[in-house]
Amino acid sequence: MNFDIIIIGAGPAGISAALYGKRANLNVAVIYSGESQLEKAHKIDNYYGFPEGITGPDLYANGITQAKNLGIEVIQAEVTHIEMIAPPPKAQYSVKAGGIEYSAPSVILATGNKKLRPPIEGIVDFEGKGVSYCAICDGFFYRKKTVAVIGNGTFAAEEASHLAHLADSVTILTDGKDDVEVRKELEKTPELAAKIKIDSRKVSKIIPNAENTKVGGLIFADGENLTADGIFVALGSAGAADFAKKLGLMLNGDSIATNEKMATNAPGIFSCGNANGGLLQVCKAVYEGGVAGLSAVDYIRNLKKGA
Repeated sequence: MNFDIIIIGAGPAGISAALYGKRANLNVAVIYSGESQLEKAHKIDNYYGFPEGITGPDLYANGITQAKNLGIEVIQAEVTHIEMIAPPPKAQYSVKAGGIEYSAPSVILATGNKKLRPPIEGIVDFEGKGVSYCAICDGFFYRKKTVAVIGNGTFAAEEASHLAHLADSVTILTDGKDDVEVRKELEKTPELAAKIKIDSRKVSKIIPNAENTKVGGLIFADGENLTADGIFVALGSAGAADFAKKLGLMLNGDSIATNEKMATNAPGIFSCGNANGGLLQVCKAVYEGGVAGLSAVDYIRNLKKGA
């Protein structure tokens, strides 16, 4: 199946890009796996136009419905492979998903910054009930409280540093892994590092509070407990970086490098939203999606002019 633009990801960035592409009268497809970080957001209180807030699942579903209502081809399938099948100046890309091959001269990566979920008992049960994947999103709810961050890299150090401005106690849990990278990152901000503890013991289970309604803490493999009002998972992302590596895209760490038009170093490939790193917020994702969509429209129109 051939399209003008294929967008991978149906979150705020992907859907925003698709809307601009479709309104430019181009043939647009959105392919998504059915999993989104937005769905894990219990409530979004800081987005324009929702004075009472909106749940992550509702905002996510509304976006997909909006795209379908506009006539955009929305395909739920796991993308397993992307490759360039025709060289520049008229590059063409193959996207394989669900056993079907799709092609387009332009692909927009809006996969989000897919977080890895550690194999710790209770993590899934307490998502939205004390287990979070975004400190800047949910840290506000843990002011003057005790929190833990699971991770051992730069991302974990960044999340912990943000929380150190809000919480009374912050502990980074490397879950049995090396703590060299996270310590090195914390050394860059010694004033915050002094407020953050690091525990390298293996975590075996998340436990509830006394009322059994939300997170109360965790149990280490050695049997000791750690009290925590909130647990933030900061293990990084593989999805966006994996696609980028397959396409030979430049990276900034685990994030995709783009210019102000959301263009990557590969012709016809654009990236937007959390895949690009930076502020992991819906407002940024919507903005970058719009820019990527319009940039892809210009790219396709220029290709057709030269046909």
